[in-house]
Amino acid sequence: MYATVNQADCIGCGSCEAVCPEVFRMNDQGLAEAYTNPVPPEAEESAKEAAQMCPGEAIVLE
Repeated sequence: MYATVNQADCIGCGSCEAVCPEVFRMNDQGLAEAYTNPVPPEAEESAKEAAQMCPGEAIVLE
């Protein structure tokens, strides 16, 4: 599984980083980014939860 964050849709709330810090972090612009790809197997469930919780629907998991 690969994670990406659409920067145009990200509102910088930080919920993804709070739910799945193994995959997501906030960058210098205050927006989320996926810094670990592929998503480690042990983080797949929390990555899915982060995508579901994203208020901007900015996270794409493939």
